Amino acid sequence: MSRKEMKQLGWDSCDIILVTGDAYVDHPSFGMAVIGRMLEVQGFRVGIIAQPDWHSKDAFMQLGKPNLYFGVTAGNMDSMINRYTAERRLRHDDAYTPNDEGGKRPDRAVTAYTQRCKEAYKGVPIIIGGIEASLRRIAHYDYWSDKVRQSVLFDSKADLLIYGNAERPLIEISHRIAQGEDVKTITDVRGSAFLTNSALPGWTGIDSRSVDKPGKIDPIPSPYQDLSEKCDTAKDQDVVDEASDVTKTAQVIQMTPHKSTPQEEREKRWIEKSKAWSTTYINLPTFEQVKENKILYAHASRIFHQEVNPTSAKALMQKHGNRAIWLNPPATPLEESEMDGVFGLPYARVPHPSYGNAKIPAYDMIKTSINIMRGCFGGCTFCSITEHEGRIIQSRSQESIINEIEDIKLKVPGFTGVISDLGGPTANMYKLRCKSEKAEATCRKPSCVWPTICGHLDTDHTPTIELYRAARKVPGIKKVLIASGVRYDLAIEDPEYIKELATHHVGGYLKIAPEHTEEGPLNKMMKPGMGSYDKFKELFDHYSKVAGKKQYLIPYFISAHPGTTDMDMINLAMWLKENDFKLDQVQNFYPSPLANATTLYHTEINSLRNVKRNSESVSIPKGTIQRRLHKAILRYHDPANWPIIREALIKMGLDKTLIGSKASCLVPKETRAEVLTRNANKAKSPLKGNKGTAKNQGKAATNNRRKPKPKFGTKPANGKQGLTRFSTNQFQK
Repeated sequence: MSRKEMKQLGWDSCDIILVTGDAYVDHPSFGMAVIGRMLEVQGFRVGIIAQPDWHSKDAFMQLGKPNLYFGVTAGNMDSMINRYTAERRLRHDDAYTPNDEGGKRPDRAVTAYTQRCKEAYKGVPIIIGGIEASLRRIAHYDYWSDKVRQSVLFDSKADLLIYGNAERPLIEISHRIAQGEDVKTITDVRGSAFLTNSALPGWTGIDSRSVDKPGKIDPIPSPYQDLSEKCDTAKDQDVVDEASDVTKTAQVIQMTPHKSTPQEEREKRWIEKSKAWSTTYINLPTFEQVKENKILYAHASRIFHQEVNPTSAKALMQKHGNRAIWLNPPATPLEESEMDGVFGLPYARVPHPSYGNAKIPAYDMIKTSINIMRGCFGGCTFCSITEHEGRIIQSRSQESIINEIEDIKLKVPGFTGVISDLGGPTANMYKLRCKSEKAEATCRKPSCVWPTICGHLDTDHTPTIELYRAARKVPGIKKVLIASGVRYDLAIEDPEYIKELATHHVGGYLKIAPEHTEEGPLNKMMKPGMGSYDKFKELFDHYSKVAGKKQYLIPYFISAHPGTTDMDMINLAMWLKENDFKLDQVQNFYPSPLANATTLYHTEINSLRNVKRNSESVSIPKGTIQRRLHKAILRYHDPANWPIIREALIKMGLDKTLIGSKASCLVPKETRAEVLTRNANKAKSPLKGNKGTAKNQGKAATNNRRKPKPKFGTKPANGKQGLTRFSTNQFQK
């Protein structure tokens, strides 16, 4: 973090310097701490530059020139999501900054930081990674500029991009650079992407339309000679030659020496049995094509989301002008012993001492929580976890998790004996995975639980139950809470888990996310129907009563999601009212890069199915007025929202049934006070002040028409700022 610390360590230089948009917290929930500690244990001298001033290169020179490379990340969050609300308004806080202070990171931080690193030390390799780079690795729709942007590698001009969890690829790349290998020649590492002028020598390209033809999806070739068990998406598949196996890449570096576990033996069997694509890549539609053609954008998105299985995914190539982005297949997931090694590193578990007594909200939220697994096979279209961490669940051992509880007891200041969470992307996917090696190796389904739970999926929650019980027995632990979202469609497959949860691990309220009640939006979200929710609630209420506890479910919902109509929102609001739910906070859909729902939002085409010229169109709540309406409907109980809800109900012809004082009505009739307020507002019209003759009033009205309001996101001619204007030159103070 400083030259002073380098001097104390006896370093004259750093091998690797990591630049991050977050304050530095030495905790395994912060990605930069994980990467820094992991590289340290590999023998590298690692420096951290946290939240540098990006207006000049000076802050990027504070630790000197790195011997190997700069590693750049925006932080734990995408910088645009961190800085702007779902309505594109500037946030004035930042949970990853001391004292919750906003404005400490730039827009598109990966690109801004990379440019400054290049200015600071020309010729030093730069590797970008983290969630922002990972979700911008190919051409993508950018919600904030409302256009398709090119890969972040072209914007940043970095040498390599590592997507997903970076431990395995970054260790290999770091050692190869340390051994003198030119970063430009490192093109064979799984989980990495780079720019190239042409396809790699010896590789054969296939057009993306041969993988996903209009009207028909070609089955993926099976990598097995004898396939007795097949996943739903791996039926009637042909055997292909071993010479075409794109996944057969040797593991160069073992993170920690250990004996082979059953999982590792299974991995070895996969490699031995592999019979597919070693030198085959898919040509995606070019950046220029997806930028102009929404059908091709939807098609490219569909191909991208199909090629995520680390065992059978092909490499992807997408041209941008006369150059191209090359994506190697995803990195092999970490095995249990490797996960234990990552989380067993010597984290201090506190923010860097340079912050003094300043509070970092994100740290305060997770300082006593424990991440027990990675990955998610849920496939929710609005979520980007699968695009970043993958579908395969990577779990830690129970022993490793218990050891972390002991570490928290020793290191976290003011620890009260309460573990705030044992979870991850989802609370109850710990050690759940496909029961069939063959099916898991070839499956291209986007979800293992939608539209129904796959028959190959292991839904036994016994390892999770045993973990909870072991955690409660640790001396000094008073309570172990579960704060991560519970996947209730999985939980009802094992009622014993719900019993354990309700009896011991709920602090009065349990957060759960049905997201919607109506079939249309739920299908576009790839979420289960309300039948699963009702069954879970029945079991939860039963076991809470048996335990003698009054506990409640707190449901979360998304408004303005693709596929949602105004009528869907009215039906959801009526469900909320009938069940006496009054939501305090409501989240409008936020289109994050590369998410499936973002493709629906941008193209208005159902890319969850086969993409055709006449593909099903999707209802998209766009524009400020409709998005605000959907959000207001969810908060039907707030008097401030009644006028806009009434107006919508009148237009929909539902005013006679849903406006009134009956229990079956959604909002009450307009009161006399509201009428007076509305009339007063009308009196404050733009024409007020142009009193006089009808001629003058007509002239004023004409002038008013000639001067339309500025478009959203633009700066009015008078220089006054309205809604957020995204800076085109953020490097000037």
